[in-house]
Amino acid sequence: MKVSYHGHSVVKIRTERHTILIDPFITGNELTDLKPEDENPDVILLTHGHGDHVGDTVDIAKRSGALVVAPNELAVWLGWQGVNTHPMHIGGAYEFDFGKVKFTQAFHGSSFIKEDSQEIIYTGMPAGILFTAEGKTVHHLGDTGLFSDLELIGKRHPADIAFLPIGDNFTMGPEDAAYAVGLLKPKVAVPIHYDTFPPIRQDPEDFKNQVEGTEVRIMKAGDSIDL
Repeated sequence: MKVSYHGHSVVKIRTERHTILIDPFITGNELTDLKPEDENPDVILLTHGHGDHVGDTVDIAKRSGALVVAPNELAVWLGWQGVNTHPMHIGGAYEFDFGKVKFTQAFHGSSFIKEDSQEIIYTGMPAGILFTAEGKTVHHLGDTGLFSDLELIGKRHPADIAFLPIGDNFTMGPEDAAYAVGLLKPKVAVPIHYDTFPPIRQDPEDFKNQVEGTEVRIMKAGDSIDL
């Protein structure tokens, strides 16, 4: 399994037979190395409904035929846009032909904002994602604050690699994210969701220096790890 990072919260997983794209915020993301027209994933996994996570999902899924797996209300809304979806919810797991997906808790919001009509569309609960295939587990925490049940999640589902937000303001900052690593105890921790916008500018080295007992990889857009 090859896992690559592409700026903000965009993660791509390549297994022997499938390509899985998580939170494909590409258009408007100055930190990414991807172009939406070049992406042809088999599957798109979404943590929640905010625009900087749903991103180019609809266009990519319609063009590529990708299955979109998302929390229930978000999946329903995307289905109304003509996308092939599989709805799930927190605590639920499902064994697909491309791997196992389980949604975990995240403390954040989830909505789609229509600025032209000043309307906010509720898209269900935010979540983290546990993805398991080929004997490896990837934990994408999505957008979240620090919470103690991360320790329980780590004990129940040991991760080979965990992607944690460190941007502060909207999510955990470096200090809380480093504490979260101590609760989860993944083999490798990667900071995400920082530097994209002024309120979430952070030095990832600050996060790395506070983590003990876990390897931290600071990844630039396009960097990958073989698990």
